[in-house]
Amino acid sequence: MMIDSRINVIALFLALALIIISVNLQAENADKMLNVDIVFIGNSITYGANLDHPDQDAPPVIASEYLRHKKKINTVSFTNQGRCGNTTLDFMPSTSTFADVQEVIKELHSDPAHLLVFSISLGTNDSAIKGTNGAPISKEEYAKNMTAIIDELLIRFPEAKVVIQQPIYYSPNTENGAKYLEEGLVRLQSYFPALKSLVKKYSKTQAGKVFLGSQQSFQYFKKNYLTLLTPENGRQGIFYLHPNKEGAIKLGEIWGQSIYKAL
Repeated sequence: MMIDSRINVIALFLALALIIISVNLQAENADKMLNVDIVFIGNSITYGANLDHPDQDAPPVIASEYLRHKKKINTVSFTNQGRCGNTTLDFMPSTSTFADVQEVIKELHSDPAHLLVFSISLGTNDSAIKGTNGAPISKEEYAKNMTAIIDELLIRFPEAKVVIQQPIYYSPNTENGAKYLEEGLVRLQSYFPALKSLVKKYSKTQAGKVFLGSQQSFQYFKKNYLTLLTPENGRQGIFYLHPNKEGAIKLGEIWGQSIYKAL
C-alpha cells in the first residue's frame, strides 16, 4: 500500500510539473508574438489610385491583412502614406510631408513595445521625364534621396526596420499629367542596382535594419500588365501604370511577404 501511495504522489508531482512546463512554454511563446505597426510610404500606387475603394483594396491594406494571418504575428496596425505624384524629394526630412508623416507615426506607434516597420515604395515619379518634383532624377540622386529619408527615419526611430519595395512596371507610352515614356522606364530600372547597393551598405553600418523587398515585382507586372494594371487614357494613347483591384491584391501580397521576411 505504501508503495502504491508513493507512486501516486510521484505521478501527481510529475503531472503538476508537466502543467507548469506547459504554462511556461505558452507564456514564452506569447512573449514572442509580434505586435507590428507599419508605415507605408509611397506614391499613387501605394495610395491605391484608380481603385473604387482604396481604403479596402490598396496594397497596404492587403499587405497588412496578409500579415495578420502569419505565425508569430499578434496584431498589425498600419497607415497608408501614399501621396499621388510624389517623388523622393517630396519625402525628404526637411519637407512638410515628412513632418506630417512623423505626426501620423506618433499616433500609430504609441506603444514602444510594438515593432515599427517602414515599407517604402518610391521611384516611379522620380523616373519621369518631366511633370513631377525634381524629375528627371538620376540614379545617383535617387540613391542619395533614399539614403537621406532612411537615415532620418532610423535616427528618429532607431528600433524600426525599413523594407524598400521595388517599383513596378509601367507601359513605355505612359503620359498623364507627367511624361514618362520609354526614357522614364529605362531610368526607373536603373534605380534597382542602386537599391541593392543601398541595402548592402546598410547591412554593414546598421545590420538587421534595412531590407530589400522582392526583386521580381517589376518583371512580374511587366509580364502581366494587361490583367493587373488599369488601362488609362493618356496623351500617347492607352497606358498602364496603376494596379487594378487584382493587381493591388497581388502587390499587397508581395509587400506582405517581404515585410514578414524582414521580421
